[in-house]
Amino acid sequence: MNIYDIAQKAKVSIATVSRVLNNSPNVREQTRERVLTVMREEGYVPNAFARGLGLNSMRMVGVMCTEISDLFFAGAVGALEKLLRENGMDTVLCCTGNDLQRKKDALAALVNRKVDAIILIGSRFREEKDNSHICTAAESVPVLIVNGLISAPGVYCVLCDEKAAMRRTVSALYRDGCRRIHYLFDMDTYSGQEKLAGYRLGCRENGLPEYCSKIEKNVEAAQARVCGLLTQPPAPDAIVCAEDLLAAGALNALHGAGMQMPVVGFDNSVIASCTTPTLTSVDNLCRTMCEMAVRILLDLGSGKPAPQKTVLSAQLVQRGSFQTNEW
Repeated sequence: MNIYDIAQKAKVSIATVSRVLNNSPNVREQTRERVLTVMREEGYVPNAFARGLGLNSMRMVGVMCTEISDLFFAGAVGALEKLLRENGMDTVLCCTGNDLQRKKDALAALVNRKVDAIILIGSRFREEKDNSHICTAAESVPVLIVNGLISAPGVYCVLCDEKAAMRRTVSALYRDGCRRIHYLFDMDTYSGQEKLAGYRLGCRENGLPEYCSKIEKNVEAAQARVCGLLTQPPAPDAIVCAEDLLAAGALNALHGAGMQMPVVGFDNSVIASCTTPTLTSVDNLCRTMCEMAVRILLDLGSGKPAPQKTVLSAQLVQRGSFQTNEW
């Protein structure tokens, strides 16, 4: 039973049901009672998003990210804004940085502004110990997370299985003859931890030693680190990176040294087509995750059930830096 069913059974418009839900004075008492009676008979419990359906007021969705200059976040913001606009919704964007208090303040501000839903982009909003501020927000409005995971009532997560993707990448390199696969990464977020766990699992399953370097998130840091690795035995025979940005630095280092070896990035960003050679990269399906998040939002708005966790399988987009028939 959803808001459309209530309207049909009470023989009123969706807008009228929404006005009843919002205690609008612009409803005749007889009509209000008829709608409320149908709700009681059907055991209908409205969600916060459904209250806005059918009203003349504009539906508003808060979108939060930590860093708009990040290619993944920027792509997700652009995709979500377009998808929401196509479905008659406007976007309020909050860029918080990584400071926890700023995240909490932005979340509270969106709730107080009476947005109809909140979408969090990425796993940087998942705190190591306490996510109660997100759980509290989800008591007022639906909270959706794109490529992050928090298990709580009212929180709906769409994410890519990055652990499995990294494991498959290591195994593909092993089958290609690589035995010293070095992993460059920059973050300890949930996403970062999943990728690192996948790398380690792939190494363990194939009997390989682990070679990991945590570095700053920029091309120069990756280039400097790989230059150092090439002069220190055992030198790598393949490089896997947690992000395309780091992989670009690795390719720069190899080019400067006049060397070639397999290099694989992650995110399949625009960078992957701009390197020499072009970069093979794991595509974590940012656009698809955004599409599914908006679909869940629309389902919630119409009273349909929605899964709290949706997991997608990544794809390997092969270019010049590594080719394989098995992934």
